[in-house]
Amino acid sequence: MFKRSQVSSLFIVMLVFSFVVFTGCSKPPTEELAKADKAMEEAKQKEAPVYASDLFSKAEETLKKAKDYVAEKKYKEAKQAAVDAEAAAQQAIAGIEAGKTKMKAEAEQVAQDVQKALDELKASVAAVGKKKALAKARDEAQEIVTKLEADFAAAKENLQAKVKEANDQLKAMKDQINAKKEELTNLMAAPAAAPAPKK
Repeated sequence: MFKRSQVSSLFIVMLVFSFVVFTGCSKPPTEELAKADKAMEEAKQKEAPVYASDLFSKAEETLKKAKDYVAEKKYKEAKQAAVDAEAAAQQAIAGIEAGKTKMKAEAEQVAQDVQKALDELKASVAAVGKKKALAKARDEAQEIVTKLEADFAAAKENLQAKVKEANDQLKAMKDQINAKKEELTNLMAAPAAAPAPKK
């Protein structure tokens, strides 16, 4: 029979062998990482960061986590995270059209708001009338109205092809129009400057 020291030695050898087999056979999930990277690149090319930003961010975070696991040699966790990252990137790709449609609807609403604000600004400019004290402000406002009308037409045209750019441009125009409208309203409401005393 085996002696106690032989059994202990055999147990230690088996334990070391098991450890070597389990850790030595583990390897980084290169195939899964490559698939996840490819899916992320496809999502970027299809503008997922613009139209499905939440889903794309989730995919990016998951892929980063997978790569961190690889660096820590936690290959099982890395493999699962890489698979999850690929799935999240595919979800982002699937969400692009819905995001684009939503953004276009928002941009069209902003375009309506801009048109209304532009009409109100033109009415404010017309209300200034021929008052000499406000002539400079009226002329500046009229120049701005003319420029904004041209920009508005371009933005509406852009809305068909470049939804994100047009949306941002329309929002900026709306802010600019509202600021100018408020400026004119304040000018018209301000009491006329008192004439300088005669000497």
